[in-house]
Amino acid sequence: MTSFISWNCRGLRTRLTDLKSIISTYQPACVALQETFLKSTMTMQVRGYNCVRRDVDGDTSPTGGVCLFTSNLFPSNVVTLHTSLQAVAVRIHVHSLVTVCCVYLPPNDVVPQVDLNHLVSQLPAPFILLGDFNGHSPLWGHDVTNSRGRQIEQLISDHCLCLLNNDEKTYFHAPTRTFHSLDLAICSPTLLPMLNFEVANDLHNSDHFPLLVSHVNAIPKTSNSPRKLCKPWWNASCQQAKKEQRRAWGIFRRYPTTDNLIAFKRAKALARRIRRQCQRESWIQYVSSITSSTTSQQLWRKVKAANGLYRDFNIPILETSTALYSSPLDVANLIGKTFASVSSSDSYSPAFQATKNRLERTPINFRCRQPLPYNCDFDMLELKRALSSAHNTSPGPDGISYELLRHLNEDSLVSLLYLFNRIWREQVYPTQWQEAIVIPILRPGKDPKNPLSYRPIALTSCLCKTLERMVNARFVYELEKNKCIPLFQSGFRKGRSTLDNIIQLESKIRNAFVRRNHLVSIFFDIEKAYDRTWRYGILRTVRLGGTLSAPFTQAEGVPQGSILSVTLFICHISSILNILSPSIQASLYVDDLQISCEGSDMRMIERQLQTAVNNILKWCDTNGHSISASKSCCVHFCRKRGIHPDPEIRIRDIQIPVVPDVRFLGVIFDRRLTFLPHILHLRKKCEKSLNLLKVLSNTSWGADRTSLLRVYQAIVLSRIDYGCVAYGSACNSTLQKLDPVHHMALRICSGAFRTSPVQSLYVNCHQLPLDLRRRKLSLAYYFKILSVPSHPLQNVYMSTSMKRLYDARPSNIRPFMDRMKLHISELDLPNVHIQQRNLFLFQPWNTPRFPYINPFATYSKSTVAPVVFQRVFAYHRSQYSRYSAIYTDGSKRADYVGCGVVIEDIMHGYRLDTSCSIFTAEAVAIYRALQLIDSTMPRKYCIYTDSMSVLEALENYHDRCHPVVCTILDITSRLYSKGFDIVFCWLPSHVGIIGNEQADSAAKSATTHLPLAVPLSDMKRVIMHHIFKIWQESWSQQLDNKLHSVKPVIGAWPVMPMRRTDVKLTRLRIGHTRFTHRHLLFGERAPECPSCHVSYTVHHILIDCPVFNTHRITFFHKSVLTLSDLVGESPHQNLFAFIRRIGFLYLI
Repeated sequence: MTSFISWNCRGLRTRLTDLKSIISTYQPACVALQETFLKSTMTMQVRGYNCVRRDVDGDTSPTGGVCLFTSNLFPSNVVTLHTSLQAVAVRIHVHSLVTVCCVYLPPNDVVPQVDLNHLVSQLPAPFILLGDFNGHSPLWGHDVTNSRGRQIEQLISDHCLCLLNNDEKTYFHAPTRTFHSLDLAICSPTLLPMLNFEVANDLHNSDHFPLLVSHVNAIPKTSNSPRKLCKPWWNASCQQAKKEQRRAWGIFRRYPTTDNLIAFKRAKALARRIRRQCQRESWIQYVSSITSSTTSQQLWRKVKAANGLYRDFNIPILETSTALYSSPLDVANLIGKTFASVSSSDSYSPAFQATKNRLERTPINFRCRQPLPYNCDFDMLELKRALSSAHNTSPGPDGISYELLRHLNEDSLVSLLYLFNRIWREQVYPTQWQEAIVIPILRPGKDPKNPLSYRPIALTSCLCKTLERMVNARFVYELEKNKCIPLFQSGFRKGRSTLDNIIQLESKIRNAFVRRNHLVSIFFDIEKAYDRTWRYGILRTVRLGGTLSAPFTQAEGVPQGSILSVTLFICHISSILNILSPSIQASLYVDDLQISCEGSDMRMIERQLQTAVNNILKWCDTNGHSISASKSCCVHFCRKRGIHPDPEIRIRDIQIPVVPDVRFLGVIFDRRLTFLPHILHLRKKCEKSLNLLKVLSNTSWGADRTSLLRVYQAIVLSRIDYGCVAYGSACNSTLQKLDPVHHMALRICSGAFRTSPVQSLYVNCHQLPLDLRRRKLSLAYYFKILSVPSHPLQNVYMSTSMKRLYDARPSNIRPFMDRMKLHISELDLPNVHIQQRNLFLFQPWNTPRFPYINPFATYSKSTVAPVVFQRVFAYHRSQYSRYSAIYTDGSKRADYVGCGVVIEDIMHGYRLDTSCSIFTAEAVAIYRALQLIDSTMPRKYCIYTDSMSVLEALENYHDRCHPVVCTILDITSRLYSKGFDIVFCWLPSHVGIIGNEQADSAAKSATTHLPLAVPLSDMKRVIMHHIFKIWQESWSQQLDNKLHSVKPVIGAWPVMPMRRTDVKLTRLRIGHTRFTHRHLLFGERAPECPSCHVSYTVHHILIDCPVFNTHRITFFHKSVLTLSDLVGESPHQNLFAFIRRIGFLYLI
């Protein structure tokens, strides 16, 4: 049953809770409200509903006003009305298309009959007219008739309308305690048989009862019905108060005496007060729960809820050139047909269709002469790895979710693996796995009435995606091992990112500028690249809300939602790079294709690029793709003075537009490479995001500083960080435009006063200045490039002639790799060799297992005496007496890193690079032990280490593991294959086990230097150390800074649990408070101490002023203090009691 509700709410803002209660109870398709009393500047939203309204702004306060809320579950359109009356209308599809009009006619206004007739004539039939007409007539239950009532009667008669009202009263007049009928429901004759009318029995804190117009059997019951709106603040006290209010209303309605009226009003006021109190307490509890211990997932859920970031899908009424589609089934079918047509073979050119039909007559033979290793059965490790790496996405048509699969027991996993292996061996694919539920999502800024404005989001079977993830791991391994993907394709590859393509383009432009050449770059838009990729087919079903369309077949294209889709598409699209000549430089990020050409002669550049474009078009014609000339663009990068023409390059006789700047992989490149457009755009986006921090940082009960900083890092700082390795080369005046955003965010997070120095903000919040942060991220990215084998940017080094050219023209900014070399020399970073990561060392179907034993698992080192460990170890050795013992250990001091190995009572010590971590030292010790074993004959060994972290890393191997861990696994596998029997065992350190003590001594006194490359993770720690060293040196020079006297050494401070207390403490530490520094904002004189005749400062008030000596002795037991004693890392416990007593607490 679908309801239309009409209600005179007598002020929507004050009755919003009651409106939500009505919606939660009846879940109507449409709600018509009168006397909303809203100003035109006010916003009003109800979750799950669209709003259209007409407001009346009075001289002093708003009066009247009407509003229509329509459910997002029903397709609807607004009907434009040309009338002076207070009326709005929409067309909504509930079983059929119906127009709903909400009207309010004020009782004292003179309404011409012609205005009513004109209003009705504008409403598309059939329609329902709902509202407060303020008319009296026996036709709807009044004893008398007034002029307004006669007008309504004439309107019904003239237009052959039907009145739905019965004799039930709709209005309660409190002064006279009488009931009347003022609210009406009028409809077209065709709707009357399908509608029921009812008046609700609760006023919901108004003086009008809601009208309920029910449309029987409007839609079938589905599992996608909207759930009741659960208010997080609604509790037992609210329920009890509501119950008491209803009980009082029932008594008054039966016995309308003065005492009963007073009792009802008291119950109503009490219920309203309880609801408001519960709302406030719930909000305080909600925001206060965002703490530093909140996980990232919980934090994001809370942040999005606080920011109102929920998405409600509104079913549109679609239009084509020939018809209007309003039924949910018709809308779903039209969108499904549109999606299918995009990938239809009819979208290909006739030439390609002929080629396609000819080639597809020959079936592809996948058989091979001998079994290949990657076609072997899957093992349990591959299945568990696939499940652990999957995110909790929505299930497909079979309803099986990842959450269910992860909770399967071992026996069920064995059965699932058996099913996967049967599918893999027998090559029989389940039919249901070929189906997908496709959710249409409106593209930003597109017309919702156009079916082409939606993009498909496919929900496929999680079982299918799990198997695909296992297959994809093998597929990617073979592709990367055999170097089947070009170097300049960076999309979705391990160790690669969008930054690779961004830096590559930026470096080319920099080199062109220093040569004083032109560089022309073309950015292509491949139309429907995924959907038109040449393949055989996938069955699709489109779901719209709760309505499923008929099934449609996607004739071509890679399947949306498939794990293998991206890898398959990359294999296909990457071949486009092979057709370009060496003079054309190109890069791909999946299907984001960019080509460029450099030279001093524009005509030569035009010829080269036009030839490249023609070759790309030929490739597209051969592979069924098409390029949009209007969406593609060209940028002429040049700093030459004088007049020089832009290039003219065409795609099938359509010129590619030349633009001054372009957004490439999230970074805006302008023709002079100043990055000013990008930074201005970035600043605008970040300033909008700061509104969320302002909401969460209410100084009386907001979230703590740590959580606010985490939110800031997630929604603002992450945007600033992205691409900074490229735009960080802009001039300082341009980069400084981002600093105000950083400063404002830190002020909001910490609650610091507006005049607080920015250096104090950085130290107080323990956040790097943006320039140092950019340097840190750039260096980390530089060393990451060096750690990835065959990274294309490793070879981007300047020749000797280019170096001389840059030296001769110092005003030119150098490319990224050379900029980083300068930073390394400026920071005095150690000149080390970075260890390269082998991302594809092990075959996915043959990953080594690494079990280890721990005989001390039941003992705690803090509570057990060393002699117990020695006895346990002695018993363990008796069990493993046939295994030769090898002991390993690592050691790290400020300027020394070493590792030691003890084998057959011979001590081996090795000194490592000082950049290495203690983890690396422990791992290298095990690695050296394995190398020593490899030089002996096969026998049994037991390797002992006191590093549990290394053993756990070896047991839980993954692709991004520490490179030394990967090497250990590799050499262990080789030793096993040679016949060695090796066992790894953990033992506690410094408990008197002789072998472990010897290994520790060898690690601490090693002199033999081991030439080992430094892992990337260790180098990042070194970078962070040097960046903080620069920051500390800069802070140490801030001798006049008030915070420096309290906090001379940079470090994180604990956060006070109460936001209000933490803000006051922050302002006291920084030395800028509302009382002492407010004059700077208003151009006033600084406040002076009347006793000392000096300006008030925090130091003077807390430490120096003799007026407060008595209070200091009372609270601190001495009168001579330092500021660090009171507001240091551990504030004095009586600090706030002291400042409250002297009257300073509420002036901070």
